[in-house]
Amino acid sequence: MRPDTTELCYLTIGEASGLLSSRKLSPVELTRAFLDRIDRLDGVVQAYITVLGDEAMGEARRAEAEILRGEYKGPLHGIPIALKDLYDTEGVRTTAGSRVMSDRVPTADATTTARLKAAGSILLGKLTMHEFGLGDLDATSGFPMARNPWNLEHTPGGSSSGSGAAVAAGLCMAALGSCTGGSIRGPASHCGIVGLKATYGRISRAGAVPMSWTMDHCGPMTWNVEDTATMLQATAGHDFGDPASSPLPVPDYSKSLVEDVEGLRIGVPRHFFFADDPQINRETLATVETALSALESLGAHVEEVTVPSLQYARAVHAVIMFSEAFAYHRPNLLARPDDFGVGARSQFRVGGLFSSSDYLRAQRVRNVLKGEFARTLEDVDVIVSPTRPQPAPRFDQVEEMTISGLVSFTNPYNLTGLPAISVPCGFTSDGLPVGLQIAGRPYDEPTVLRAAFAYQQHARLFEKRPQI
Repeated sequence: MRPDTTELCYLTIGEASGLLSSRKLSPVELTRAFLDRIDRLDGVVQAYITVLGDEAMGEARRAEAEILRGEYKGPLHGIPIALKDLYDTEGVRTTAGSRVMSDRVPTADATTTARLKAAGSILLGKLTMHEFGLGDLDATSGFPMARNPWNLEHTPGGSSSGSGAAVAAGLCMAALGSCTGGSIRGPASHCGIVGLKATYGRISRAGAVPMSWTMDHCGPMTWNVEDTATMLQATAGHDFGDPASSPLPVPDYSKSLVEDVEGLRIGVPRHFFFADDPQINRETLATVETALSALESLGAHVEEVTVPSLQYARAVHAVIMFSEAFAYHRPNLLARPDDFGVGARSQFRVGGLFSSSDYLRAQRVRNVLKGEFARTLEDVDVIVSPTRPQPAPRFDQVEEMTISGLVSFTNPYNLTGLPAISVPCGFTSDGLPVGLQIAGRPYDEPTVLRAAFAYQQHARLFEKRPQI
């Protein structure tokens, strides 16, 4: 029997690609189901800035014709996706969630946009985000604030807020987010989906509006680990347009999707991630401890590890991020300050207060932290922790704090450039998702995906969808 419209929007990429390649489902029918669902639900979820209805249907008809001619391109052919609105799209407005770029229409695609298009995916639209990826909720930015599909009174996290909300709500099959301090893994954790920040240099940033050149990462956000591997496969690889892009060959990530973690060595820095800190939710910690026990039951070896300089990560991250962000935004901060939202303007200006000496000292501590992680990852295969210290807060409970004032479990991996994924590991008593963060060695996404997939198949949390 043909799935109904809601069931079509709840298919995974793997499930949908099987139906599309065998011609049991048309890309036109699938795309129409998503556009209808966006029309019904996005008024409350507020995940999209721009919906490309006519364009998406045109791409769907083209994909249908190609598949019927036997020109099937692979697992993303005919799959409806969406992009955080900082990825350039030729001829389509790209705002970065700010009035500063509200009328900006790129003349070329970002490298990631082009690669997904070449793989046959169908672009449904551009997703809302916190202004310029800064990570704060700010109604003064001039753009809608996405809501958490598990509870619309709660935030979906940031800055890839629309990406997390859209995937969780079944408003696209997959999305790209971006990450400077946790903006992929944070919304993934809060929205009960999978989000991967690949190794720095693994996915090109060319054509993505920057915030911090040395810490920005691009990456996929999907419903399950298999779909994350598919999106990573399509977007990874060297690009001359990104000076930090790695020339290392791209492996077949599908081979990592095995349920066996027998003998996998898991390091847990409890001294930092499980500290006695009022900002760290006890229920979150208990949920993650249960997940660690589950991994042990599957044959993994769990041991405590120490990364001494983690205590400095928050301050170092703030100095580097705000300094680089200020350098990029300085011309507009001087020429048109009122076009920024209040939160973005005030925080970007902080970057102008740091000296070159502050920046260089932060980079030196960053190198120390990289060395400590490298030594730790000689003894263990992955490092596991909660993704976020708290479940998604209510909109009316969000404290007016700068990013640098919040404890972060994600920014150490932006500082070091290590690959890190968030996979759902349970729910609080209020029904809010909790994420498990798994990080690994540089370019060892295969091991990170292996651990995430094995845990996912054990926990099977992907079987539960939010009711909107």
